[in-house]
Amino acid sequence: MAEVVLRGPFQMAIIMRLFLGILTLTLTTGAALADGFGFMTPSGNIYCNGYVSGGGAIGCSIISRSGEYALPKPASCAGVWGHEFTLEGSGPASMTCGGAPDSVDYSDIANYGASADFGDINCTSERTGLTCLNKEGRGFLLSRRKQEIW
Repeated sequence: MAEVVLRGPFQMAIIMRLFLGILTLTLTTGAALADGFGFMTPSGNIYCNGYVSGGGAIGCSIISRSGEYALPKPASCAGVWGHEFTLEGSGPASMTCGGAPDSVDYSDIANYGASADFGDINCTSERTGLTCLNKEGRGFLLSRRKQEIW
């Protein structure tokens, strides 16, 4: 079973959602295990989805952004660039070419000051932005004014 270590104000909502999901799947499918999650920042401008098994993975979208792109737009990208970021438990962060992200209304809010581990990924929500790092120290920072990948 994947371990999720949570700290901060949004921990109980995520724990309850994971517990209820696991309980529901266990009761209906036996050995199945739910390990997915989703949350948004207090501003509603950034939202993330992912899973914790196998080291974990997270994909985050920023709705309104400005500044330089974290990575140059590839010639093969005919869609919207600079809004979709992904990170796995190991390896580099990346950006995805896609459509314009829509607003969401998640009940799980990563309040400022909250930090949570999702498999081998740690994300921290602060007024200055959302930072996600994997066990190798690779990751991204998302804020309205600046997006970075390292």
